[in-house]
This record gives sequence, structure tokens and C-alpha cells, in this order.
Amino acid sequence: MPHPLVPRRAVIGWILFDPACQPYFTLITTFIFAPYFASAVAPTPAEGQALWGFATGAAGLVIALCSPLLGAVADAAGRRKPWIAVFGLMLMTGSALLWLAVPGETARIPLVLAAFALGTIGVEFATVFNNAIMPHLVPPERLGRLSGAGWAAGYFGGLVSLALMLAFFSTSPETGLTLLGLPPALGLDAATREGDRISGPFTALWFAVLVLPMFLFVPDAPQAMPMGEALRAGLGEMRALLPRLKARPVLARFLLANMVYADGLVALFAFGGIYAAGTFGWGAIEIGIFGILLTLAGTAGALAGGWLDDALGPRTVILGALLALLVACAGLLSVSRDSILFGLVPTAPGDGLYGTLPEKVYVGLGLLIGAVAGPLQAASRTLLVRLAPAENLTECFGLFALSGKITSFFAPTSVAIVTAATASQKAGVAVLLAFFAAGAVLVAGVRAPAHAPLPVVSQFEIRRH
Repeated sequence: MPHPLVPRRAVIGWILFDPACQPYFTLITTFIFAPYFASAVAPTPAEGQALWGFATGAAGLVIALCSPLLGAVADAAGRRKPWIAVFGLMLMTGSALLWLAVPGETARIPLVLAAFALGTIGVEFATVFNNAIMPHLVPPERLGRLSGAGWAAGYFGGLVSLALMLAFFSTSPETGLTLLGLPPALGLDAATREGDRISGPFTALWFAVLVLPMFLFVPDAPQAMPMGEALRAGLGEMRALLPRLKARPVLARFLLANMVYADGLVALFAFGGIYAAGTFGWGAIEIGIFGILLTLAGTAGALAGGWLDDALGPRTVILGALLALLVACAGLLSVSRDSILFGLVPTAPGDGLYGTLPEKVYVGLGLLIGAVAGPLQAASRTLLVRLAPAENLTECFGLFALSGKITSFFAPTSVAIVTAATASQKAGVAVLLAFFAAGAVLVAGVRAPAHAPLPVVSQFEIRRH
């Protein structure tokens, strides 16, 4: 239920922002465009992976440097929706330009990587400002369900977008056909991989449509001060940032914890498909279907996690999710092509999709990871709201984004270094156990009020309409 002074359509409009953004992560960064770029646009897959990583790192650096300042400026200026519009336009522009990534056209690689970095910066910053609206839409005791509903809707949006791409657009390089055995829709040319390249414009159009209810129905804060004054005030807030964090050690500890386990989660998803391909020889169709199954599990998990968040508190949900990730990672490491439980149980060959027992176990553990990833991230968002001072909420969400991005290179780099040193995928992925364990230890020391007081009407002057 929305807050008594906020219409239900405002809450729905806010929830739809997550599925509006999700195809950027599902289609572009994970399952469709990134593998296409590495395998078909770059000179070699290894070089493509390196180039993609450099672009991701560059975008992450910009996000790390600018998130706190932008959040502080927005807190001073009051309004958030104009910022969402600017960064949403960046997301759409960067996504649409990915259409130019023609196979083998290496001269276009700098433009394609710049477009990807632009879109990544846009989607991350737009999310920061949308998150800051959340506490003013529902009472504090319902924040968990609102956050969980947003994550679940996001997963569902990712699921639908991925299913549409696999069924009608993205093609197998060998056959030129989609998952349904059809040529790509809209007369797209399979030879130039237009079915994969259209994932960029598709993402831009998807965002433009689903973000409209947020702009139309979600109330924004009134203008607090002119932009010039807000910038000066924001810079002043930045100078006082570290002293404020020192005065709030619990908030600082949580941000450190989020930095550690978010880094591990990013690496887990980044290497999950690679690990499966190396272990079982999975191709695009197997990985794509695996992604759909993970998205379904994530949708259900996010909804359940929202209720658990309100019932048990976000800290408990985070700890439970991290424990599940530790178990799942250990289980993944125990699986090989022809055995489970670290070779103690040999298995027979099988036929068909995920035909062997190790493959089935891998899929099952992947579903567990998908089911707890949504609650982990949604409860992290809720716990930040409990810990952050209301007058600096957007700035704290900027710090939240910063803590999740500033070391986003560290876990993947650690996995790569250990894998190269040992020539073992298992040894590399085992590094992630340390990230989840350290995150759990840090979160265990965080104490937060069950329902932090949040100003609503005083900041928003919301009227029923």
C-alpha cells in the first residue's frame, strides 16, 4: 500500500523504473551484447574481453568520482527527476549507438566502447536518484516490500526482454537462426548479426516506454535552491563527508561491507557463464536459457525477500543471502564435467539440454544464487535507508553506488590472477568465497533501528490526486 498521501499510481510508476533499466544489464552487459562484442567485433575474444573490461573500469571510475558530489548537489537542490531525465537520456543514447558495432569493423570499437561507458554511467546515476525517492512513497515499515517489488519487477523486465531477444532477434552464429529456429524478425540480417546488435536500440526504446509513468505520476521534491547555490552547497557537503562518516561508524561499516560483497556478486555473475562454458562446453543457447531460469528465480526471490525484509529486518536478509552464496559457491566448485562433490561421486554422460547430473546440479545452484541475489541487493537498499540521515539521503545513495562500484575491478581481477597463476578455473572462482565471508562478518556488526523515522510531507508537500 502507498503512503496515505501518495497515490498508488505513484508507487507503481516508481516500481516500473527497475524493469525500465534492467535490459541494460541483462541484454547489454551480460547475455547478448557483451558476448557478441567479444566474439564478433573485437579482433579476438581475449582482446574483446580486455577492451570490455577497460570500458567498464572507465565508467566505474567516473561513477566513483562523481556519485557523492552529484548526490550532495541533488540533496541541496531538492528535485531528483530532472537528474533522472538527463542520465536516462545518456542511457538511451549509449544503448542506441551500440547498433554501430558491425562484426569485424575494428575501427568502430572506440565509439562502441565509449557508447557502452556512456550508457553505463547513465543507468547507474539515474538509479541513484530514483532510489532517493523511495522513502517518500510508503511508510517506513513497508520499505522492504517496496524495494523488493522494484527488484522483482526489474527481474521480470529482464526476463521478458531476454526471452524476446532469444526468440525473435539474437541468432546462432552457426545457423543464423533464433532460439525458435526462425530468421531474425523485422528482416534483420543474420550475416551482419543485426539480431544481436539490435539489443542496444531495443534497450533504449524499452527504457523510454517504461520510465514514462515515473515522470508522469511520481511526485518530486520542490526546488530548494538555484543550481549554482546547490553546487556550492554540494561541494561544502563533500568537504564534510568524511567527518560525517566518522561520526556514523555503523553507516561507514555497512558501506564497506556493501563494497566487499557487491564486488563479489558482480564477479560471480561475470564469471558464471564463462565457468559453465569451460566446465561443460555450454554455448549461447544453453547460457541464454540459464539466464532466463536465473531471472525467474530472482523475481521470486526478490518478492519473498521483500516480505522477509519487513518481517525480519534487512540485516537478517543480507546475512542469510550471503550464507546462501557461500554454500552455492562451494557447491559450484565441487562440480566437474563428469562428477560432483569434488570427484567423490562420478556421473554418467547424458543427452539433451543440461542432460548430465553435474549440469543439473550447476543449474540448481545457479537458481539458488539467482534467488538470493535480488533480496541481497534490495535489502541493502533498505538498510541504507535505515542508516542514512534523511537530510543527506541522495548523497548517501551516491555513496552506496560508490561503495558498490569503486572496487568493482578488484574481485574480477583477483579471479583472473589466481586463475592464471594456477591454470584452474576452480581456484580462481574460489576467491569469491573470501569476498562473501568478509561481507558477512562486516554486516554482522551493523546495528540498525527497525524502522528509522523518515520525513515525508515536510519535504514533498504531496497532495492526493
